[in-house]
Amino acid sequence: MSEEKAQIRESSDVQRTIAFSSTANLRTFPSRDPRASTAEPPPVAEGKEKAGANDDDTGKNVDITEHLMSLEQVCNKYSVQVSEARPQDSFGLSAEQAARVLAENGPNTLTPPKKKSALQKYLICLSSLFNLMLIASGILVYIVLAIDYKDNKANVYMGAILIGVAFLNAAIEWYQQRKSENTLAALLQMIPPKTHVIRERKLESIQSADVVVGDVLFLRMGDKIPADCYVFAGTDLKVDNSSLTGESEPQERGAGNTQRNPLEATNMAFNGTLAVSGNAYAIVVRTGDGTVLGQIAGMTAGEEKAESPMNHEISVFVRIIASVAMVTAVVFFIAGMCLYNDFAFSINFAIGTFVAFVPEGLPATVTMLLTIAAKRMAGENVLVKDLQGVETLGAITCLATDKTGTLTRNQMVVTNLWTNGTLYAATRAHGDAGEPIEDADAPGIRDILYSSTLCCSVKFDRTDVAMDKRQLLGDATESGLVRFAAARLPRDFDATQAEHKKVFEIPFNSANKWMLSVHQLAHAQGPLTLMMKGAPERVLRLCGSILLHGRAEPLTDAHRTEYEQMYRYMASRGHRVLAFAQLALDGRDYPADFAFDKKQANYPEAGYTFVGLVSLEDPPKHGVREAVGRCRAAGIQVIMVTGDHPLTAEAIGRKINLVVGETRDDVAARTGRAPGEIGDDEFDAVVIHGERIADMDDAEWDAVFRKPEIIFARTSPKNKLEIVTRAQALGHICGVTGDGVNDSPALKKADLGIAMNESGSDVSKEAASMILLDDNFATIVKGIEEGRLIFANLKKSIRYTVTHSIPEVIPQIMYIIVPLPPMLTSIMILVIDLGFEVMAALSYAWEPAESGSSLMRLPPRKPVTMRSIAMLRARAARHPPPPVDPRTGQPRQPGRVRRVLNAVRAPFTRVWWQDLLERPEGEILVDGELLSWSYLEAGLISTMSLIVVFFVILNHHGISPRQARLMAKDTSNAYFNKDSPTYTYQGREFTGEQQFYALNEARTGILFSIYILQVFNLFICKARFRLPFGRFMFRNVRTFYGFGGGLLLLVLVTYIPPLNTVFNSSYKSIPLYWLIAVGFGCLLLAYATARMLVLRKSRPIQWNRTIDGLHMHPTIWSMRQRTKSIDVAV
Repeated sequence: MSEEKAQIRESSDVQRTIAFSSTANLRTFPSRDPRASTAEPPPVAEGKEKAGANDDDTGKNVDITEHLMSLEQVCNKYSVQVSEARPQDSFGLSAEQAARVLAENGPNTLTPPKKKSALQKYLICLSSLFNLMLIASGILVYIVLAIDYKDNKANVYMGAILIGVAFLNAAIEWYQQRKSENTLAALLQMIPPKTHVIRERKLESIQSADVVVGDVLFLRMGDKIPADCYVFAGTDLKVDNSSLTGESEPQERGAGNTQRNPLEATNMAFNGTLAVSGNAYAIVVRTGDGTVLGQIAGMTAGEEKAESPMNHEISVFVRIIASVAMVTAVVFFIAGMCLYNDFAFSINFAIGTFVAFVPEGLPATVTMLLTIAAKRMAGENVLVKDLQGVETLGAITCLATDKTGTLTRNQMVVTNLWTNGTLYAATRAHGDAGEPIEDADAPGIRDILYSSTLCCSVKFDRTDVAMDKRQLLGDATESGLVRFAAARLPRDFDATQAEHKKVFEIPFNSANKWMLSVHQLAHAQGPLTLMMKGAPERVLRLCGSILLHGRAEPLTDAHRTEYEQMYRYMASRGHRVLAFAQLALDGRDYPADFAFDKKQANYPEAGYTFVGLVSLEDPPKHGVREAVGRCRAAGIQVIMVTGDHPLTAEAIGRKINLVVGETRDDVAARTGRAPGEIGDDEFDAVVIHGERIADMDDAEWDAVFRKPEIIFARTSPKNKLEIVTRAQALGHICGVTGDGVNDSPALKKADLGIAMNESGSDVSKEAASMILLDDNFATIVKGIEEGRLIFANLKKSIRYTVTHSIPEVIPQIMYIIVPLPPMLTSIMILVIDLGFEVMAALSYAWEPAESGSSLMRLPPRKPVTMRSIAMLRARAARHPPPPVDPRTGQPRQPGRVRRVLNAVRAPFTRVWWQDLLERPEGEILVDGELLSWSYLEAGLISTMSLIVVFFVILNHHGISPRQARLMAKDTSNAYFNKDSPTYTYQGREFTGEQQFYALNEARTGILFSIYILQVFNLFICKARFRLPFGRFMFRNVRTFYGFGGGLLLLVLVTYIPPLNTVFNSSYKSIPLYWLIAVGFGCLLLAYATARMLVLRKSRPIQWNRTIDGLHMHPTIWSMRQRTKSIDVAV
């Protein structure tokens, strides 16, 4: 619902005028469209006291002063010639002047945001810590190859694979980003193509990019204004500034101005806004980046994009793994040198340990999981520009959204009529009162329909199609009335207008606050009828009678009281209220050919018949109420940030489940106490006026965000940015939705910016991380659920993937400590990590939720609590911000060398250990429970399995564990190679080939043992809330494809020459020994079941509490025709 900028309320005796505050700069000023009315705003005096500060603040950001100049001063400044009396005869600029200015200032386009080249973006993807670890591992493998080529020939393949995987990971991420950027580029249109200018007294149509400062523009209804311009003449021009200020009510523009704030100036029109009615002549004063739109885009470019929570957590995990891997590698290199004094052997062993610790397949798994989720979201009309945004959407704790165009349709709809003494409901929605409109010919109904049809200035792009397929050019309120009338009129809308032609009109303006027209509509007294609509108090003041019982009756105090009651009812719901009146003109005084004259005022100015009241609202979009309700039920704090009036915002908030509790004023009214006597714990909802934001301290912000229901009204772009910054300072993972230019700085600053495609501005789409292609706010709920699911599945996938690290590391340790023959080679580790493990792990991308909507009943994984806020502030206190450069006002960042030194020194400081050991609030991607399962519990059970399999197979070949240890310990001979010397034990001889094939068969058994244990683990990791049994374990058919593909790969590298030679496997491997791993798999399953039962008792699941008052039934609108009622259910 659009927000009115003024309210003038009049009782039977007293008229009161109350000024509202502006959106852009929080100054108070009189309304320019008082046709709509709501309840009273905050006290005017208080607003005026605060306005000055905001004026100064805005002056720093909007570099425009021409609105304070006279026309002569503007013409002199830009060397342009205009005619104020006859603007159409203005000379404008000469062609030479325009060419010179264009060459000096450049084209009238917004400078595209600075973008990195494709190569730079790829290198950024490649430089992630995980990929750097893989590249480092590959380089180390080649170093070993250079040291001892003969015994490390397999390192040729292994090094290439490691480095290749790093480049492949980067390529997948780069491709997805590139694809999203190309899709976005197709959606953007930075500037309108054509504009009308006057040059050398000729009206020309030129490319908007060629418009220069000093050009004289001719603006008309439907034009998108191409530059910031100074209006010096016009007729009833109104502009839609919602993309800049968030205010949906069209603003009047014309010559003259009394406002100091340029965004409020009545003689300024801005780039990117839309002329919705009238026409005007204006001088261009700013183009391109110098426009207000360009300056806001500059604010967007200055905001740093926050790192996504998941990206941060993976980075922390990778740093930990890298540190552990490097420390372990160094320790065992030193141990190898001490025990064997062999550098080549020790460095090879250290690298094997390092490679075993690094889950090489994890980055590819994470990237592919996010890519698959992004494609799935694209099917839901969500364009993901940043892969990390997929999971971030599921992690948000605070969702700040604007109102107009995002929560509401940005289209006025008639809701109630009061006429002929009866209240009617035009729609059927929750809480609506009134009788249904059964007969469009009923007294009063017919009059309002005819007035809506005839007394209007709305234009159409075409008239050869039905009304619902036309584009309406004009005021949003009038457009709503036209749609209502076209749907209800007993006859054709166009035919009605053609039959009852308009012979005289006084357009709506801020002085009259009403519109008047005279039409060829015959009646008993004559051929002409006067019709009027406008602000209720103004229209009623001109009336001497009221339509009642189908006829005009004298207007009495009782009628005025009833009018006040109905008016208050409509206004209290945040609706825009219009009054209708008419007068049957006496044919003796006003014949059909009577010449009406506005200047002579030869028309009746009073004595009209009051027909009734009509209320309109910008209704919530279908599905928004349920979407907001589901977000709140999921523990997400939904905040409305709008440029509209507080009461209108609150009224919409109550319709969409954003506000269900009481405000301070509600409690005061209910209890009969003064608002100052109400404690903070007695109410749940707050509505903050934008004027308060600049003066709020930390304690007030904390108090606001402690409330579950928050609305910020009358906000400016800087206010929105401040709100997001404050929310993030409390630890909120903040999502911001918006479609206007005014939303773009907050979209960029937020953890996840969500822009609208159809109604969104180009700047907002550039700033956002995600775009709703269908502008459906309800799609966000699907995205949140998808984000939570992908987080759960990523965690399951990481839990599964990391489990095989210990079975890979412990054999390396036993190789040097016990010692034992090398149980796993580095190339085998890659078969595990990049082979069957990746196939199986990717199947989690399609894993459904364990039970229906369980994910949406859980709190956000990082909820904001008093404890989390205290921890965040304690951490901030430990890390003071860098000093600020007095010249630039920006923090001084240390140089690269200093940053490296700080990073090296950090582990030796107390602060670093405090940060590391601090137990985070909520759930993180890789937590202690996951690491305990993967490394200590399942990892050790898998390790026992492979050790048993290894020794059983060697024993089958006659080599006992003791014998294997003695052979490995003998440093004078290198056993278990084809050319190894014959080993004799208890009279039995083992040739080099027998040793080699026995070891390879045992290694093959280890491969299959790890695979089988991981198949069990694959199903176990599916269960988070339930026992690892049941049908839900088998709903994802791709699980079977995953481990089936892994089995096929193992079979290929085991039984197909020459792969078995490359991977040191044996085609003689007997599947009988795999049963040992199956037994350990059953043991793992039994242990996981017992573990789950213990965790259920010790740490029960914390579900969100139920929020009382949420209305989750689908939105229903009914448009009742003359003979029947049609219900449209969504």
